[in-house]
Amino acid sequence: MPVTWGTAMTGALYGPAGFFTSGAGPAAHFRTSVHASTALAGALLELLDRVDTALGRPDHLDLVDVGAGRGELLTAMLTAAGPALAARLRPTAVELAPRPPGLPAAVRWQDQPPAGITGLLLATEWLDNVPLDIADHGPAGPHQVLVDPATGQETAGPPVTGADAAWLARWWPGAGRAEIGRTRDVAWAEAVATVRRGLAVSVDYGHLRGERPAGGTLTGYRHGRQVPPVPDGSCDVTAHVAVDAVAEAGAAVADRPPTLLTQAEALRALGVRGTRPPLALASADPAGYVRALAAASAAAELTDPAGLGGHWWLLQPVGVDLPPLVAR
Repeated sequence: MPVTWGTAMTGALYGPAGFFTSGAGPAAHFRTSVHASTALAGALLELLDRVDTALGRPDHLDLVDVGAGRGELLTAMLTAAGPALAARLRPTAVELAPRPPGLPAAVRWQDQPPAGITGLLLATEWLDNVPLDIADHGPAGPHQVLVDPATGQETAGPPVTGADAAWLARWWPGAGRAEIGRTRDVAWAEAVATVRRGLAVSVDYGHLRGERPAGGTLTGYRHGRQVPPVPDGSCDVTAHVAVDAVAEAGAAVADRPPTLLTQAEALRALGVRGTRPPLALASADPAGYVRALAAASAAAELTDPAGLGGHWWLLQPVGVDLPPLVAR
């Protein structure tokens, strides 16, 4: 029976046999910035240090990862953190899947972010998997696109009305297919609201008003390959994020302006460099040269605009003034 895309995505991704709640997890199906290398963890540790400084080095510092997968990012950050910082950290993974075996005991595992966060909240490639409805702009205005969860076959549904219609008129006007991102705005605003003092950061593929893709971005991934987005639980179903709409929603909660950067800009500001080491190092220190070359390759992958470098970074400060994140 056809349902809205939002309903279909919710069941396919987060139901009892959903893509994210069962099986080996997303790392078995697609490569994210988190899985690419330890460079992202190092950059986020640098960002955490800047937040820590702005907060005055509190006795307890929250580090919350929303959409934590199997805890890969938190594990990498805890491994790289020095003992003094690790002793003050309160790491929390927010995920609907069961707690994976082998996760460090210090990591709390829960299905909602804790309230009153003092520190850093991260959401890396989370919002693109927040379910949303799909609309098609017809001669009489936008109407819902319905989908059969078992086959992916689409049919025309009723007109889009109310808050969704208002969202489309504001953020995705015009002809053609559109992805109604209001649910992502709400999800991000709720995440920002859990931060008492600190920084909320979203890292995701996205687009801006005036540059929305005419046919939308809804797609699927399975075993490292892009596939049709059939919402039957067998594949990831994802759509890029209207980052400007999300940014406005978070800023309204925090009452502070956000910062939008490309991933390349953000990582350069946090010390990630893609510069190849000098060839002379290969003779003077062969092992060091190999390590430096590997680091440069990882940085190049993370900043490649045709791949992971296509991410947007949305930084939303809450209750504290943070120095602007600018490339050095």
